[in-house]
Amino acid sequence: MKFLVAINCLQCRIHKEKVEHSSCLTILKFICEEAGKLEYDGYKVYEDALILAVENNIPEVIEQITQVFPESIQTLNDKRYTLLQLSVINRCENVYKFLEPELTYNSGIKFVSWHDFNNILHLAGKLAPPDTLNMVTGAALQMQRELKWFKKVSKILRPSERTKKNDENETPSMVFTREHKDLRQKGEDWMKKAADSYTITAALIITIVFAAAITVPGGNNQDTGKAIYKTNSSFIIFIVSDAISLFTSTTSLLLFLSILTARYSYDDFLYKLPKRLIFGLVMLFLSVTTMLIAFGSTLYIMSGQENLWILVPIGALTCLPIASFVTLQLPLLANLISSTYGHGYFHERSELSCLKTHAD
Repeated sequence: MKFLVAINCLQCRIHKEKVEHSSCLTILKFICEEAGKLEYDGYKVYEDALILAVENNIPEVIEQITQVFPESIQTLNDKRYTLLQLSVINRCENVYKFLEPELTYNSGIKFVSWHDFNNILHLAGKLAPPDTLNMVTGAALQMQRELKWFKKVSKILRPSERTKKNDENETPSMVFTREHKDLRQKGEDWMKKAADSYTITAALIITIVFAAAITVPGGNNQDTGKAIYKTNSSFIIFIVSDAISLFTSTTSLLLFLSILTARYSYDDFLYKLPKRLIFGLVMLFLSVTTMLIAFGSTLYIMSGQENLWILVPIGALTCLPIASFVTLQLPLLANLISSTYGHGYFHERSELSCLKTHAD
């Protein structure tokens, strides 16, 4: 009953937000239409609102303004940045997604340069503002996000412009390397610290399950050397789960070791390192789960076959560490999967061919 009440409350809140959003758009459309009827002498009434909408990543406002004032797409701020350049500087994904199709009709907003001769890829190579950067948890994922922006922006430029130098004689990739040097180091430290912690856990599990495999519960028949409970279903569960735990923990250990010994070049943060950490965590979760199943099976074999009630506390206690592991580690795993494999504007699987690392 409480669940249904919560669902109804959520639906009401979503409906309310949709109504408010629709009302705001209607008001905005009315204001833009009325402003378009005004006569003005060289003053652009939409300029401040348009720039503010770009900086706050609100494409709906930009859409309404540009419909009434088509020339507003050429708006520049006080530093002579175009709207598209502002969206790249502030890492405004929604605005960039809205403005990119305009390049088909107006290539001028694509290659504007000014006194320092930076093109839009130079701007993508600069470090994102701190408030935008901190929206992503973890230095490694922040580095991954920056790489995806650089890769995406490079696709709208011709090959010659991807290597064009600014007034400091730097190409876009050189700017990216310089600006992200500290972030790359922080990402490396974050990855190594995480991998080192999980390596210890995986090594402990390997030790435990290997010892359990050679000292089977109930012992062996002295004449044949075979396990006494070899035909028991709980013993089969023990053997299978112990073997799975050993293999998955060994796999996770190797994955975490590969993270510790990686080169940590810039493009490694795009897919290689996050992918290894994801699969390492998944294997570690499977190894913990199967290890606890094997332990529960052992307890049942030794003392629970005549006391079926013992299955209840064994099952409850087995679920406790599994639930704890999932609760503590699932947010990290979910962030890694979403950032690396999620569906979105910046989740296209391709190699980062435009970025050539100048310093590791």
